[in-house]
Amino acid sequence: MPELPEVETTRRGIARHSVGKTVARVVVRDARLRWPVPRALARRLPGHAIEAAERRGKYLLLRSRVGTVILHLGMSGRLHILPASTPAEKHDHLDIVFTDHTCLRLRDPRRFGAALWTEADPLTHPLLSALGPEPLGDDFSGAYLYRRARGRRTAIKLFIMDSRMVVGVGNIYASEALFAAGIHPQRAAGRLSRQRCELLVQSIREVLRKAIVQGGTTLRDFRSSDGTPGYFQQQLAVYGRDGLPCQACGHPVRQLRQGQRATYYCVRCQR
Repeated sequence: MPELPEVETTRRGIARHSVGKTVARVVVRDARLRWPVPRALARRLPGHAIEAAERRGKYLLLRSRVGTVILHLGMSGRLHILPASTPAEKHDHLDIVFTDHTCLRLRDPRRFGAALWTEADPLTHPLLSALGPEPLGDDFSGAYLYRRARGRRTAIKLFIMDSRMVVGVGNIYASEALFAAGIHPQRAAGRLSRQRCELLVQSIREVLRKAIVQGGTTLRDFRSSDGTPGYFQQQLAVYGRDGLPCQACGHPVRQLRQGQRATYYCVRCQR
């Protein structure tokens, strides 16, 4: 599943080719995504310009004067900027066609993604209203993490993956950030000191920023909006390296299961 760096990479890619353009029509070939594509999307958006392309957590927000398209890529979704005349393929479910004869096309083989429409403030939408702070924003700090973690027995990896605590820290980047901070993924969140919370926040920010610069991580299906893969996979320190030497100490990297997801860590470097 695309995580925050992949979604941010996609946002930057589509923003260059959609913001300021006027929508001519919306073509919905198959409305059966994770939630049905609202009919109001195709009825209300045409004739209006995309004024901004934003991200909230793993959701993309295409704002117009009359409402906002809320997009989620699910497990395998991709967004492409194409000539509107490009023939649709089997899993191309939705086109936002612009007056310059280009289009933003959603392709989603597994149909776990979403294309929704709201005419209210999108941040009050039920899918977004309970989300925690952005990890790269000012509201996410060591003091915040320390305060929210007090008394919590939840493993710290699962804690930072909880979107109610902080958005967008998915499985790959949680493992990488915990390694960078030297924190064992099974340590109870409430047992972290203020200093270690500060270090973890810094590590999360650093890992995510590096991944964004590299265009994200290519695992299974991810490609950016222009079809290019992400290259951060080449810099992963522990994720997917079970049994290989730790890059810091040489001890074999280990794997365990947390919340039905694979966790990778170094038993010597992470306490």
